[in-house]
Amino acid sequence: MTWQTFLPHLLVMALVTYLIRMLPLTLMRRQIHNRFIRSFLKYVPYAVLSAMTFPDILFSTGYTAGTPNGLITALVGLVAAAIAAWRGKELLTVAIVACLAVAAAQFALLLIA
Repeated sequence: MTWQTFLPHLLVMALVTYLIRMLPLTLMRRQIHNRFIRSFLKYVPYAVLSAMTFPDILFSTGYTAGTPNGLITALVGLVAAAIAAWRGKELLTVAIVACLAVAAAQFALLLIA
């Protein structure tokens, strides 16, 4: 890519990023009183985080169309992490529980096969 194409792309991306961050601050100066909108905005970060991490959870164990064992171990880790998070454990504890569950599931599948 040459500088003649890279620089305009960079400037457009910088402008779009700036506008996305600046417009809510300038357009919404008052507190939002609508309960529906407040409730909606409360859960947006969780939905975005889930949408970004869920595919990585499924494919982190090497799952492809021909290897269902990767999907099984990923789901075991997902369920273990969900249970630990539901019980109010900290983020590091949830991650360690998920990793240990995946390792145990992979070991169990190796023993079966």
